Amino acid sequence: MKILVLHGPNLNLFGRREPHIYGTTTLDQINQQLESLAKELGCELAITQSNHEGDLVDFMHAHIDSAQGGLVNPAGLTQHGVPLHDAIKAMPFPTLEVHMSNIAARESWRAHSIISPAVKGTIQGLGVQSYLCALRGLVEIIKSSTK
Repeated sequence: MKILVLHGPNLNLFGRREPHIYGTTTLDQINQQLESLAKELGCELAITQSNHEGDLVDFMHAHIDSAQGGLVNPAGLTQHGVPLHDAIKAMPFPTLEVHMSNIAARESWRAHSIISPAVKGTIQGLGVQSYLCALRGLVEIIKSSTK
C-alpha cells in the first residue's frame, strides 16, 4: 500500500517557524516519525514538500496509478489552492487534510479551507500527532474499502 504525503508551502521551516504554534519538531523529524509508523502499519510512503503549488499537483499526478491514499498539509494553500483542490478530487483514492494547528481557532481568515470539500476528512490541532493519527486513520480507511 502506497500513501502520498504532501507538505505545502513554508512547512520546510517547521521547527523554526512560529514554534509557539507549530512546536519545535522539524519536517525531517515529522517525516521520520511517519516513515517509522508506516513500517509498523505495513505501508510505503512517497513524501514531498514544495513551496510551489504546481509541484504538489504534479506529484499527485505522477502517482495517480500507484498510490492508494494521500495525506496533505496544504499550509498556505488551504484558503486559496484551487489547483490542489482539483488535483485531490481527480485522484481515485482517499485523501486526508492535516494541520498541526487548529486552523478554526486562529485568525478568522484561516478557518475556511477550500481543500476540505475535496478530502475524505480533516485532522488538525494535534501537532505532530495530527500526521500520525491521519496516517493510522487513512490506512484503516483503505483497508476497509478493499474488503
